[in-house]
Amino acid sequence: MTRELRIRDILTRTFTPQMLEVTDDSARHAGHAGAAPEGETHFNVRIIAEHFSGMSRLARQRAVNTALAEEFDTGLHALSIKADAPES
Repeated sequence: MTRELRIRDILTRTFTPQMLEVTDDSARHAGHAGAAPEGETHFNVRIIAEHFSGMSRLARQRAVNTALAEEFDTGLHALSIKADAPES
């Protein structure tokens, strides 16, 4: 299973999002710190979930980072996160 599919699976199971976009942005970071030749190190995530209602932007980002901790431990280097509640 690719890292992108694992990220999708983890975020879906954790937050039951109404909308989820996961984009591998590794090619744009080739040669940068943390980039691996095979890619799958830099991702963009856009997620809308009821779980984030009442949470600050920082708390939403921390929740996503915490959910993906194992991915960071196994080679995920950078994650751009846009996480919102449905009413945002």
